[in-house]
Order: sequence, then structure tokens, then C-alpha cells
Amino acid sequence: MNGSAGGYPPRRGLRDWAVDICLFLLAVGYGVAWSLESLADPAQPPAPAWSQVLTAGACAALWLRRRWPVGLAVALVPVSTFADLAAGAQLVALFTVAIHRPVRYAAGICAAIIVFRAGFLALFVMLRRPPPDVPLSWILAFTAITSLAVVGWGLFVRHRRQLALSQRERAARAETEARLRAEQAQHHAREEIAREMHDVLGHRLSLLSVHAGALEYRPDAPAEEIARAAGVIRESAHQALQDLREVIGVLRAPVGELPQPTLADLAELVAESRAGGMRVDLSERIPVGVPGGIGRAAYRIVQEGLTNARKHAPGAGVAVAVAGAAGEGLTVEVRNTAPETPPPVPPGTGPPPLPGRGLIGLAERVSLAQGRLEHGHTAEGGYRLHAWLPLPP
Repeated sequence: MNGSAGGYPPRRGLRDWAVDICLFLLAVGYGVAWSLESLADPAQPPAPAWSQVLTAGACAALWLRRRWPVGLAVALVPVSTFADLAAGAQLVALFTVAIHRPVRYAAGICAAIIVFRAGFLALFVMLRRPPPDVPLSWILAFTAITSLAVVGWGLFVRHRRQLALSQRERAARAETEARLRAEQAQHHAREEIAREMHDVLGHRLSLLSVHAGALEYRPDAPAEEIARAAGVIRESAHQALQDLREVIGVLRAPVGELPQPTLADLAELVAESRAGGMRVDLSERIPVGVPGGIGRAAYRIVQEGLTNARKHAPGAGVAVAVAGAAGEGLTVEVRNTAPETPPPVPPGTGPPPLPGRGLIGLAERVSLAQGRLEHGHTAEGGYRLHAWLPLPP
């Protein structure tokens, strides 16, 4: 039995008290039964008083079996050898050792019981005592069989307890693993939400920033141009609110229920950029049957390239090329020329932020699709964003 702090066993529960009382009564009943049996047989002498006293002490000592199981079982070996009525207490102590201690302790005590019993019977023969009704070999065999049976029963109970404990540990471990998987899934969902917010809102807000900057730095522009820029700002703000509602809907709707862009939406994306004043050329050679995940990744690549060109290369021409074939992969390239003017910096905002966060998220998206992503400045002063995505044959 496992002890608690300070070497003392834990407090007995209701079940422990019930077990201890039953085992105590079993040991007492064993002694009483044999005592009554000897009284009913006139050929057998009654048990002496000292034997009854030793039996009572052995049964009372069973209340210490949880604290000192091995010591109690060893002490009861000679007691039960000379006081047959205490054999029940000895078996209870042996049963306790088999449950709560390694097998070698129970095997050693079982062997000691058999050896002491054999020695006692040999001494009985040497003293030429009247032979009992039962042959001595039968008594020795009965002692060995009962001791081994009690040890086997105790080992069975020990195995059942260990099995139950291992099942509880596995259940606790499974619950912990399930909680960790849920936390990882939640973390992954948050990353997906952050990536979608950057991809979707970054495109819309860059339109707002460009046209608002144009109105601020060109207050003398023609009324038609001011009206067109204001219309683009109003439309972009409306679309940004709509996109924000859809992204926030990820927190409420199950995964996969929200509409996701595909390659079929590229023309609309380019048209939107053209309406915002960008010069964009689109070249498409898209095979039939592009998987949804690959198409969505390609759309986000083009969207990120247009957003970066609008933010960091005002007035530059942009060329978008998407081409591929089944089994060969899908190639997506967004290339812009050198900017005509430096990017505007709104008053009070300091220098423009360093680019790259969107490209980092884009690299993660392409890596998940088992593709490749390249980006960097060109020799002419422009920028090139190139990606390859696999397509099944």
C-alpha cells in the first residue's frame, strides 16, 4: 500500500473500513470455527488458553496490516505455526502483502509458512506426540495449497487494481491530449482569421489610403476626379465593412460555411484595382478542375501582389499572369514596374511600415499547399512576386 507524507498511510475511507472489518471478522470466524470443531470432537484436546490468547492478539493485529503489511505477516508466521487458530489471521496478512507489495515479498513469506509448518510437524514426530486423525503430509499439503491460493488471489486483485489505475491514467491522458488538440485547433483558427483579415481588409484599406491621400495632396484637382475618388472611397469602405462582417463570421459559423474566393474571381479583383486607378494587365490560362484550396491560394497571391504594388509603387504598371496545366502545376506571377512617385506618407504617421508581414503569411499559405514562393526586386527597380502551386494530373 502506498504511504502518504511522513510514512503514514492515507486515511481509511468507507470502503476501506468495510474491507478491514470483513477481513477481521473472517479471521476471527476461522479461529472460532476451528475452536468449536475441537470442542465437538471428544477425541481432540481443546485448544489451550495460550493458543486462544495468541489467536486473539493475531486478529487484533490485523488492524495494523495497512501500515506494516510485511512486518505483520512475518511476525504471524511463527504464531500461526504454534497456534493453529491464528492461521486465518496469517492468511489475511499474506493476502495484504500480495496486494500491496512486490511478488518477492509474498513468495518469501509463503515459503516461510510452509517451512515453519514442515519443521513443526517434524518436531511433532520427534516428540512422539499422538498422531492426528489427518496424515501429516495432508496437513503440509493443505498449508501449501491454501497459502499459494491466497497469494494467487492477492496477485489477481493487485493486477485488477493496476489495470483500473492504468485505465484511469489513460483516460486522463486522453483528456489532456484532447484539450491540447482543441487548443491547437483554436490557435490555428485564430491564425486563419488573422491571415484572412490581412488578405481581405489590406486590399480594401489600401484603396482607401491611396485615394484619400490623393484628395489630401491635390485639393485643386478637377471636380470630376474628386468625385470619382470619393466614389471609390465610399465603395471601398462599404466593401471593407462587408468583408469585415464575413471574416468575423468565422467566429460564429462552422469552418467551410463562409464563401471563399476562387480563380473565377480574379477578373473582378483586377477590375476593382483598375477602377481604383491602377494600370493592370491580366493574362489567364487556367486549366479546368483546379482544386478549391489551390485556387484560393492563387487568388490570395494576386490580391497580395496588387495590394503591395498599390501601397509601395504608386503609378507603376502591374502585370498579372496565371497559367498552368494538370500535372504540371499552376504558376502565378505579379510583376510591377518602378514606382513613378515615392509612396505618400500621411502626416503624423512617421515613416511607412516595413513590408513583409503579408508575404510571411503568403509563404505559410503556399507552404501548406506544397508550393513554392519567390519574391524580390527586379533589375529595373520594380518588384516580382512568383509562386508555383501543384496541380493533380
